[in-house]
Amino acid sequence: MTNNENYHIPVMLNECLDGLNINPSGTYVDVTFGGGGHSRAIFQKLNKDGMLISVDQDPDAHKNAWEAPNFKLIAGNFAYLKNHLRVLGIKSVDGILADLGVSSHQFDEESRGFSIHGDAPLDMRMNPIAGKTAIDVVNDYTDEELYRMFKTYGEIQNTGRLVNEIVKARSQKKIKTTGELREVATKCAPKHREHKYLAQVFQAIRIEVNDEMDVLEKFLESCADMIKPGGRLVVMSYHSLEDRMIKNYMKRGSIDGKITKDFFGNILKPFNEIVRHPITPTEDELELNSRSRSAKLRIAERNGE
Repeated sequence: MTNNENYHIPVMLNECLDGLNINPSGTYVDVTFGGGGHSRAIFQKLNKDGMLISVDQDPDAHKNAWEAPNFKLIAGNFAYLKNHLRVLGIKSVDGILADLGVSSHQFDEESRGFSIHGDAPLDMRMNPIAGKTAIDVVNDYTDEELYRMFKTYGEIQNTGRLVNEIVKARSQKKIKTTGELREVATKCAPKHREHKYLAQVFQAIRIEVNDEMDVLEKFLESCADMIKPGGRLVVMSYHSLEDRMIKNYMKRGSIDGKITKDFFGNILKPFNEIVRHPITPTEDELELNSRSRSAKLRIAERNGE
């Protein structure tokens, strides 16, 4: 059982393991299996009574699995983790890890359409057999839908200009590849910031295609029902929209940050933060894995007895 670092280098591996505070006989879930790096490290800390359940909707990730009586890899979306666990007869777990975003493999596999480089079909689906593609979004969305998507998920300043360029280009011929989209978007990119701008454009489309914010919201709101009192929730995000939702949930008990208090003025929330500020990669890790640069890790413990 070896870590497939060609698929994805696990980010902040030791910090994630420390955050989970693993009980060797406990039951743990890794909702983003990917290359299996985090899952393998968790599994190696378990004894024969411990159990690891991993989840991934990408069929490519399942090639990295291994056989063991106390390991199970589920093909599915982690938005429905509670249902997946129920099917296995598991009511509660000792910890859940989520490493959000796109794996290195998905970026590097040009045919998947995630990367701003190359000229691949516009796909961007994390589950390559489900739902709408990036081609559908770019070519079929209305001006208003495109504006909302790029403004919200890409946090792009000149959204109006970008939408106008896309609408003009697709009226002449359908935008079908990453290269064609890149050519259109580059016209709107600020000088010397082309790479970052294109990354924001592609990020916005990817989030929309995979309903990532809705998936994260459903997942977070179900965690209180799945994690035992004293159990840990460890979540790593890569852009501000995700991090804001995670911070709100851990600090204030709600996705939107609204606070509810009991009669005595105590904030009603299912988790308490273990770290007040997000953990970020060390300089040594950044040298080894530049893709970890934007990672933020937050850890919380389930309230109750």
